[in-house]
Amino acid sequence: MERINVLERDLADLGLLEKAREICSELGETSAVSYIKSSYRLLSKVYHPDLNPRNADKARELQRKLNRLNESLKCVDDRDLVELVRDRSDLKPVSAKRKILVVEDEFGLQETLRDVFQMEGYDVRVAVDGDKGYKAYLKFKPDLVFTDIVMPKMNGLELVSKIRETDPKIKVIYVSGFFGVRPLRDALDDEVRNYGYPVLSKPTKISVMLGLVKEYLNE
Repeated sequence: MERINVLERDLADLGLLEKAREICSELGETSAVSYIKSSYRLLSKVYHPDLNPRNADKARELQRKLNRLNESLKCVDDRDLVELVRDRSDLKPVSAKRKILVVEDEFGLQETLRDVFQMEGYDVRVAVDGDKGYKAYLKFKPDLVFTDIVMPKMNGLELVSKIRETDPKIKVIYVSGFFGVRPLRDALDDEVRNYGYPVLSKPTKISVMLGLVKEYLNE
């Protein structure tokens, strides 16, 4: 029982328990168990102290929790995890999550960004181009638009310009691995100068990206 209590506490501290319960209610017990087991592997990379030199102490503490979580998972079976996810799930209401819309046309990167942001506790939607991104924005009403710049149909700059017609204060982070087109580069410079939007270059470290998103959303 003590190990189950420690496991529950560590899952809650790492922001995994609430998400696992949400997945359980929406997709079922098997998906929730799979989420818990796969989260350890990804978060171990995200919170590795070597990747977070500016917050090494915090990263080491999180790494200790992850290691303890891994040991606990080895000692419980799937039935215990199911009971943990289902047990008392109605006692704590789901807190309001910050919402991130990811607009990215690179398929593998779409999946990575969605999974990383979800594991950090954000509510995430993904769109594959600017046109679909605008439609998703209207339905989802995100707190942050995390968008590529060079995309088919509607590029990231055009997308954000259209969103600003509805929400002038929308928060945006641009990300791109290509800045070679001079008119696009000049337009991006204007965006940053006029609206203060952060820009990330591909590839970027996950820890840097998450730190920027957290700081930007909490301004």
